[in-house]
Amino acid sequence: MEVMAPPIINALNGSSVKLSCTFNSCYKVENKQFSLNWTYQECSNCSEELFLQFRTKIMNKQLDRFGNRVEFTGNPAKYDVSFTLKNVQLEDEGTYNCYVLNPPDRHRGHGKISLKVLTKEPPKADSTVAVIVGASVGGFLAVVILVLMVVKCVRRKKQQRLNTDDQKTEEEGKTDGEGNPDEGTK
Repeated sequence: MEVMAPPIINALNGSSVKLSCTFNSCYKVENKQFSLNWTYQECSNCSEELFLQFRTKIMNKQLDRFGNRVEFTGNPAKYDVSFTLKNVQLEDEGTYNCYVLNPPDRHRGHGKISLKVLTKEPPKADSTVAVIVGASVGGFLAVVILVLMVVKCVRRKKQQRLNTDDQKTEEEGKTDGEGNPDEGTK
């Protein structure tokens, strides 16, 4: 069994956030055998606190920490065991563990999410500088290509003139290679 959960979720203080946990199983979910545990861990050395459980039906463990702010929003039949945490508080920051067992799968799957609570919204990424740099580089390359094309055209014209002048010289007076007029065949 494979459990998928995002490693880190950022949530704004006072908002609601969905902690997503899904799983793959070769077997159909049977409510009588299926089990799910969601635990909270304040720090890496702290013990885990069980706050949400599924044994034939969802059971919300009313921890003082969360009160009634936890809502199961998943659907085990669709391999989704996500929940939503409402009115996120700074104290909610920590690790959330999702444990899933779907017999006859032999191994219990585990997903881990680190919730980071933000006090203000992160600034929007401003791409103005990137656009200016990209346009400048593109403009510079266009000018370089244009200059190279003009130089090539000028050289081609010069070469054509030289070739034309050489042909005129040959036609005006045939020479013997040393500049002496050719006197025909002897």
